[in-house]
Amino acid sequence: MARFHGLIPPVPTIVDEKNQIDTEGTKVVIDQLIDEGVNGLLFLGTLGEFTQLSMDERKKVAEIAIELVDGRVPVIIGTGSTNTREAIRLSSHSETIGADGIIVINPYYTPLSEEHLLYHYESIGNTIGLPLLLYNFPAFTGQDLNPNFIKKLVEKVPTIAGIKDTVESVAHIREVLLQVKKEHQDFSVFCGYDDHLLPTLTAGGDGGICASGNFVPHLALGLLEAFKNQDFQQMVEYHQRLLTIPQIYNLDTPFANVIKEAMKLSGMEIPAHVLPPARSLTESKKTELIEVLQGIELFSVK
Repeated sequence: MARFHGLIPPVPTIVDEKNQIDTEGTKVVIDQLIDEGVNGLLFLGTLGEFTQLSMDERKKVAEIAIELVDGRVPVIIGTGSTNTREAIRLSSHSETIGADGIIVINPYYTPLSEEHLLYHYESIGNTIGLPLLLYNFPAFTGQDLNPNFIKKLVEKVPTIAGIKDTVESVAHIREVLLQVKKEHQDFSVFCGYDDHLLPTLTAGGDGGICASGNFVPHLALGLLEAFKNQDFQQMVEYHQRLLTIPQIYNLDTPFANVIKEAMKLSGMEIPAHVLPPARSLTESKKTELIEVLQGIELFSVK
């Protein structure tokens, strides 16, 4: 079995009205998700608003996460940066505090040649002993990690343990599975979009690192269980409900505010503040969110 598998929610960074890390709110999220039965937790990914945090703040979030999870589930920390030296420092910090793995998005803003991109990942992976997951999100980075390149990386850097593939086309995930996982069975392949979970599993993938895992984890967990039990009817029912979720991500950009509001609506007692330049969801968009969630009957919204 791959080192990481199942549902690993990409946990938002919980902050108060003064943009300070909210430890109590973070504890609420962690405890509830672990109680729901998730297979791990990822911090400081896109929903973790890592680009709006200083290096010291990122270290603080990682430290709080490790302390509060307390070994109950695997913890993966996002350590990506446009700066290779910073990514190495953040990765080293994660290793020192006891993270189970790191996830590294490719540098954004300036596209890199394959040679430079290889050097970036080799520099991190050959310095740090932790399992490293690649994070492919071309819509945000402007540069795709194509399957051929991923295969080269896996063969050159032994610590690379998997990928979160946040792509519009399931074909990309399929090619990663065919070209990489077919030869490296312990390489974990996760989808980033909720509606790709079933196709990823049926093609031989390992699970999802999906935003909905923060507010309706029972849907992805139910699908995973139905897949394991080969319960076709249940698989289809969970898949059809997951298909409807991505429409809420269009309510705002970036959408961390949408997810935090959805978490509050699901019953989590947390603040929904986000870090600047983003702002909290407007009242009109909150109304739209409620209408969508009610329409697809994810849970009872008051």
